Amino acid sequence: MKEYVFELVRQIRFVDIIEFIGTFAFAISGVRGAATKKCDWFGAFVLGFVTAVGGGTFRDLLLGITPFWMLNSIYVWCTLFSLLFYIFLREHLNHLNSFFFWSDSIGLGLFVVVGAEKAMLLGYDSWVIVIMGTITAVLGGVIRDILLNKVPRIFKREIYASPCIVGGIFFVTLQFFNFNLPFISAVTIGIVVLLRYIAVKWDLQIPKLKSEKL
Repeated sequence: MKEYVFELVRQIRFVDIIEFIGTFAFAISGVRGAATKKCDWFGAFVLGFVTAVGGGTFRDLLLGITPFWMLNSIYVWCTLFSLLFYIFLREHLNHLNSFFFWSDSIGLGLFVVVGAEKAMLLGYDSWVIVIMGTITAVLGGVIRDILLNKVPRIFKREIYASPCIVGGIFFVTLQFFNFNLPFISAVTIGIVVLLRYIAVKWDLQIPKLKSEKL
């Protein structure tokens, strides 16, 4: 039994751990969004799951591989855990707005790493790696906002996708210089979180596109 456990731990890749943590962080944001619309528990679970796996599903379809969550039930259980986590601790969490900001920002960074790493392993060019990392990070949130009948965050002036793009660029640059994956991942996540923090703290925004009269 002990040998089986050691072998199982050995087979768990570093990126798998990142993906599980990112799934939890994004599922929480989906569950919280469902709560603002007074959804029932099942609706909250669905929205949490879609938020957590939406970006990665679209990424895998573009890359021509089976969506990751269909190969491992851990993502379903992770979403269920996030739902229960919110249900039992919501009164405490609702007073901690910074918790949701940090969990969402860290989730962005984690999923940039996951998407970029998968595209890299499949041998795609650097620009594709950056795009896949960005899609993995932001598309789940886009789907969440659409289902909640809200304008997706990345289509507003708030700086949301841009940190993911910059993080992806750092990922491919560090990979080019053959740094190890844990270091690349840490730097990429740190860059995404730092840029999100700076943008929110100083209210930085992308210029709005001016409309033309027809």
